[in-house]
Amino acid sequence: MLSLNYRDARPIYEQVRDGLRHLMVTGAIAEGEKLPSVRALASGLAINPNTIQRAYAALEEEGYLVTEPGRGAYAARRAEAENPRRTVLLRQFDAAASELLFLGMSAQELAQRVNHVKQNGKEDGQ
Repeated sequence: MLSLNYRDARPIYEQVRDGLRHLMVTGAIAEGEKLPSVRALASGLAINPNTIQRAYAALEEEGYLVTEPGRGAYAARRAEAENPRRTVLLRQFDAAASELLFLGMSAQELAQRVNHVKQNGKEDGQ
């Protein structure tokens, strides 16, 4: 499910957060699906449960998961409402789109790229 890279400069909780976010975005973890308990995931990754709790808290703050007291954590349903992560990503997208337009990419090419990502569920680096 997740793999950790101990040579990565990022803290372990960020690697866990990013890995779980990626699994949710790509559909490997479906909307509404129950995530492993903090203890189970910590045991599986051989790390401290507090690290998993911190990753879960960050994902909840970003709107990627919902915690139900006594029941566990679940992948959030896609929300139309604004959330902090969406705002950050839109700013990054706007900056990247502006630069790509400056570098000669047409608006149509940019739109095709967005459609490609939507159809394939990920970017491919081209």
